[in-house]
Amino acid sequence: MGFMKDHIGEPAMYEQMAEECVELAKAALKMARIERRENPTPVTASEMHDAIIEEYTDIVNCANELGIHSSPTIAKYKMERFKTRWEEAHRASKS
Repeated sequence: MGFMKDHIGEPAMYEQMAEECVELAKAALKMARIERRENPTPVTASEMHDAIIEEYTDIVNCANELGIHSSPTIAKYKMERFKTRWEEAHRASKS
């Protein structure tokens, strides 16, 4: 176990990871607003980039505490699936 998990327990680690995921989602949505320039925000792209890195790092720390690690096999499958879907959608739009 890791330091955090030892002190707050596994259920609380999952709760913390969920909270960090929400914070990352909000940061990503804010970055999309900045890039689209359709809904102004006073936050800069640089500030949001830093926030995204921070929230992602928080999630990685939680995952590490819980013994959760990424899978190259799943990552490859997901990328191939996206590519297939993209190609199918664009092939259909050209027809």
